[in-house]
Amino acid sequence: MTDSFSFSPSRRRLLRNAAVGALAVGAGAVAGPLLAAPAQAYPWGGTLRQGASGTAVRELQIRVAGWPTSSAAKVYLAIDAQFGPATFAAVERFQRAYGLAVDGIVGANTQSKLNALAKSDGSTAHFAWSELWDSRTGSFAGGAVSAASAQENVRRLMYKLEALRVKLGNLPIHINSGFRNKQHNADVGGIAGSMHTYGAAADMYVSGITYKTIYQHAETCGFSGLERYTTDHQHVDSQAEFGRGWWWESGTV
Repeated sequence: MTDSFSFSPSRRRLLRNAAVGALAVGAGAVAGPLLAAPAQAYPWGGTLRQGASGTAVRELQIRVAGWPTSSAAKVYLAIDAQFGPATFAAVERFQRAYGLAVDGIVGANTQSKLNALAKSDGSTAHFAWSELWDSRTGSFAGGAVSAASAQENVRRLMYKLEALRVKLGNLPIHINSGFRNKQHNADVGGIAGSMHTYGAAADMYVSGITYKTIYQHAETCGFSGLERYTTDHQHVDSQAEFGRGWWWESGTV
């Protein structure tokens, strides 16, 4: 696999230097331990509802993280293992999008749909590790965080991409670049500390869909880094979850 696009160092730096901010202190803590190969049928441990907490709630939040809002808003769903109002609202949006009863309660039917989004190797229904690992090395090593943390960050990114895919009419999202190790990132002109080196960014396109349309839907998926849609791809990332500021280059909010 090779990247479909390359980027000049000057262009990348001019566009995104202001967005880098502080390095992601505690990125490993944000990523959490790698779930190397979670089974498709996650052990939810019973019905989940507001007031619940723990590892099952954390996994729920990862899987509904692409549903934090119904319109453009600079918000993301915190992965904090606490089932509060924001998680409740994200679950409702998820349920509505998948034709489930909309009650914000994660019972058997909602759990079944959440499980259907996971593959046994830990990737998601419509995305493969091979689409998002470093295209030169076929691995998640050599980035800004450990390989395990980078892979877990990619897994979390995949669930946001699953939500974006639904919002775009269930059309395939083609990934040009996902995780990049530091050398690869430098070679293509990526800025130092790029979210690609954390496994928390993707460049993409959708056949037949304008980049502006992709951008506008991405504004509802909890992506805090969005590159201008007049470029030759659409970049999305989750930089605010790593202690950085929001960066919507052509945002509506």
